[in-house]
Amino acid sequence: MPTHKPVQYVIFDMDGLLLNTEEIYSDTFRGILGKYGKTYTNDVKIKVRGTMPKDTYSTFIREYQLPVTLEAFTEQVSSCLLSNMEKAELMPGAERLVTHLKKHNIPIAVATSSGNQTFDVKTKHHKSFFDLFDHIVIGSSDPEVKNGKPAPDIFLVCASRFPDKPSPDKCLVFEDAPTGVQGAVAAGMQVVMVPEPIIPEEKRKLATKVIPSLLDFKPEEFGLPKFED
Repeated sequence: MPTHKPVQYVIFDMDGLLLNTEEIYSDTFRGILGKYGKTYTNDVKIKVRGTMPKDTYSTFIREYQLPVTLEAFTEQVSSCLLSNMEKAELMPGAERLVTHLKKHNIPIAVATSSGNQTFDVKTKHHKSFFDLFDHIVIGSSDPEVKNGKPAPDIFLVCASRFPDKPSPDKCLVFEDAPTGVQGAVAAGMQVVMVPEPIIPEEKRKLATKVIPSLLDFKPEEFGLPKFED
């Protein structure tokens, strides 16, 4: 029996949720900030988690008072990221859950804050996996996504692109970042959060359910087909 309101559509965030990119981001940001004599702290890491690149880099410049333009900083970070992002592996439980939903004809989509270029690099070795999704909204490059997370735009746009345009309450979102959880809740959707251990308790409270890993998700709790194994 469902323990939460049943859903019929599922929307996934990508970075840190489907793909293990967070270590690559952290190493890159740590290295670049180190050149300015700055330390990448968990407080800032939590603030930028799940945000669009332009918002992420603006936050770095503001928080660390960096003597650099947004354009120059973006160029520095982008060149470093592009050389490492193709190493990103799938997160535990991602393939199992997505293939299960696909097998049972549950409409699924991705709503990511990535830009086109970084998305292509990150997914380079996972083409068949990402082909399972009905559609993918790449927030930083999508003209319909006016505002990044924590605004609800990307989730509302993503839902509207399913053929029968479901209402938000029929959609379940998977997120790892507090900004993403905020955006999904603002869109009127239920959210399963899979946070990093550094995310404090108060930033998990908006989520409908919090689990340590996608391996711990029980689809039947949201009226979705149960795993056979």
